[in-house]
Amino acid sequence: MSFSSDAKSTLPLVLGGNVFGWSADRDQSFAVLDAFLDSGGVHIDTADVYSQWVPGNTGGDSEEIIGEWLAARGNRDRVFVATKVGALAPYNNLSADSIARAVEDSLRRLKTDYIDLYWAHRDDENTPQHETLAAFDQLVQAGKVRYLGASNFSADRLESALKVSDTENLARYVATQPLYNLLQHAEFESGLGPVALANDIAVLPYSGLASGFLSGKYRRGVDVESVRSQSVSRYFDDRGYQVLDAVTEVAAAHDVPVSAVALGWLAQQPGVLAPIASARTPEQLAELATLSSLTLSQDELDRLRAAAA
Repeated sequence: MSFSSDAKSTLPLVLGGNVFGWSADRDQSFAVLDAFLDSGGVHIDTADVYSQWVPGNTGGDSEEIIGEWLAARGNRDRVFVATKVGALAPYNNLSADSIARAVEDSLRRLKTDYIDLYWAHRDDENTPQHETLAAFDQLVQAGKVRYLGASNFSADRLESALKVSDTENLARYVATQPLYNLLQHAEFESGLGPVALANDIAVLPYSGLASGFLSGKYRRGVDVESVRSQSVSRYFDDRGYQVLDAVTEVAAAHDVPVSAVALGWLAQQPGVLAPIASARTPEQLAELATLSSLTLSQDELDRLRAAAA
């Protein structure tokens, strides 16, 4: 089996776990996770740092909820679990010691003896790439990790990491996780994207809904109560609303939610294995799950891109 076949499912969506322990409590998280599997999903993405930003949380909260759910449901063999290292202090780097210690904490919280996809959460230019990759390789050889991914890497740093792996016969990154959506696509498509395509690196974009702006709930002159209101406000301009109008028109033509079209555009871009999106409720997940039956025409893909120009 290859990474792409292992990580892909009938629902072309990766469920983001950043809301678990933040805007979704344990019971809500369990309901969303149950609904995700019922919808044909398998791939769940989290990180050791989620959700440290919540007052009273120390990090690892999302992993703990997912681990409790896996244990309660007894379904570890049905789920593809991805988590990350490199952002949660004191292991907020990619040194060999931090990786070795952080992975044990993640395995404990997830209540599992292996992680399907282990991400470098962000690049660490202060640690030699050989040291990082050798540490990751040891985890792969020990069976604690199946695949490796590079999140928030530049094109140059991903290329150099791949060269180190190939030259020194170390496990290599098979996936990259960039910020990529209809409103923010130029930087990825001119830099990291071509590197990923040239090296057969799967792309799993985050923020596919632009912090929720492309969910359809944000409209001109409408106030929305949301924990993400501050981050989404950057899109409240003529270009943002122009893109939202175009997405809304295409959604109406297909009789699907606005969010499905925004993610559908992303899912049909070259090299993209599946976009990452989170849901706080089963109802929100049901809207995202309509993505499984949506195929946009080339004309629609072009129209959406033109609106974002």
